[in-house]
Amino acid sequence: MNLETKWLEDFVALATTRSFSRAAEKRFVTQPAFSRRIRSLESMLGLTLINRSCTPIELTEAGQLFLVTARSMVEQLGEVVRHLHNLEGKQGEVLQIAAAHSLTLGFFPEWIARLRREGLPLNTRLVATNVGEAVHSLREGSCDLILAYYDPDAALQMDPEIFPSLYMGSTEMLPVCAVDEQGQPLFDLDSGQTVPLLAYTAGAFLGRSVNLLLRQRALRSTTVYETAMADSLKSMALQGMGVAWVPRLSVTAELQRGELAVCGTQAWQAPLEIRLYRCALVRKAVVRLLWRKLESGEVGQPK
Repeated sequence: MNLETKWLEDFVALATTRSFSRAAEKRFVTQPAFSRRIRSLESMLGLTLINRSCTPIELTEAGQLFLVTARSMVEQLGEVVRHLHNLEGKQGEVLQIAAAHSLTLGFFPEWIARLRREGLPLNTRLVATNVGEAVHSLREGSCDLILAYYDPDAALQMDPEIFPSLYMGSTEMLPVCAVDEQGQPLFDLDSGQTVPLLAYTAGAFLGRSVNLLLRQRALRSTTVYETAMADSLKSMALQGMGVAWVPRLSVTAELQRGELAVCGTQAWQAPLEIRLYRCALVRKAVVRLLWRKLESGEVGQPK
């Protein structure tokens, strides 16, 4: 197989811009020449990578999978060149991680610090995002890892053979609310009274486990606020607006300071599992090193 590097770079540019004209401009070639190079790549692979009937263009399923490899090959070649020019030794590979918003503050800093203490000085770039965008980034190769809560029903909608995962720890979804002058919760889930609910919007990842719990427990409630963001629900709870279910690691400080209180028994809590996901098709050295050490238990063991 005689794949030209410029074809891979062309394909990555096209996947990024989703436009033949913009990608051609980015690659400093005419559009007809650029289109011929993409056709040559498809011909060499014997695959259709681009759905040209859509505007903007879309990648086929084969194109989405090949994009991960193409990006990885282009990046690895660039890394080798930088190393030969004595640049790679100064900066090292950067590990790009997409994480759920609540994990960026409540889990990620301590986890990375622990890895460094255990002898793995990683250079990281963290992007806080929702699960859907994180999955899209991992599929397209624009991030190396996803740090997310595990949903046994959805399982991030990814093939575990291509996107394996590792257990990183656990927490719980806690029902919390503001407190009164005596430091007691403003609301009591076990009182049988109707409570104002600070809810997740339909489709929100964390909302699924909460909604299942509320159906099972038959909570009497009136929804007064909705959002997809756990931190926003926490802020509304701090204002005394109602009861919010948020990850324990997101409210540890507020609970310790007595600004929020858990307003129900343990039966109102829902377990959460934290997992790290990667793409098995990516051969980035730093990803392989981290994964091997995590898998063997050398570093980063959950506490």
